[in-house]
Amino acid sequence: MTAVEICIDDVAGATLAEECGADRVEVCAALSEGGTTPSIGLVSTVLAEVSRIGVQVLIRPRAGDFVYSPAEVDVMLADIAAVRALPASAQVGFVVGALTAEGAIDTAVLSRLMKAAGRCPVTFHRAFDTLPDLPAALPVLISAGVSRVLTSGGAPTAAAGADVLRSLVELAGDRITVLAGGSVRGSNVASLVAETGVPEVHLRAASPVASPSVSATEVSYDAVPRLATSAGPIRAVVEALAS
Repeated sequence: MTAVEICIDDVAGATLAEECGADRVEVCAALSEGGTTPSIGLVSTVLAEVSRIGVQVLIRPRAGDFVYSPAEVDVMLADIAAVRALPASAQVGFVVGALTAEGAIDTAVLSRLMKAAGRCPVTFHRAFDTLPDLPAALPVLISAGVSRVLTSGGAPTAAAGADVLRSLVELAGDRITVLAGGSVRGSNVASLVAETGVPEVHLRAASPVASPSVSATEVSYDAVPRLATSAGPIRAVVEALAS
């Protein structure tokens, strides 16, 4: 059965993902900026609220590129340590990514992040999709001990990157798991899995939420609608994969 991972940024999203049949969540903050490291409070509360599904925690100190300064790497290491110190951290994994200025995987930084994660599974995120040769980069992740790579096959969507995804799955074998992400929907997930053989899929299942607050002045902090995890897209993917 193809595993389903949902990208979430609040506790309600995690519990909804579990209720709708997802296998795992990736806990993030600032998803409007591509995701950054969530607060320890969010991670600990998610761990307390879910019981059946796996929990992955994004470790990304800021938005923007994936070339990190020594100080930013120190922050990433400290965030991993803080998550591992939580009482329920046994079910936690980490989602990381670091590149050099020349556009290659930063193996030195990755090695430090892997060491900090200990036995917790590590996913290399879609920084992978910015690399010039994905099949050539995959063995680097395998050698580093990375458990999983989140990728669209280097294309804007997973469907558009299907040919590369299929090649990555074949190259990966049982050495690393290819997690397909990028506009995965109930309408395309079955064909994507059939065409590529990916064992896992990842999606942000979100819908706009109207704010209940009313501003007494012309100053507004909710000019852009907030997105929240929605049951419909999750169920659509889970049901499409089960049929």
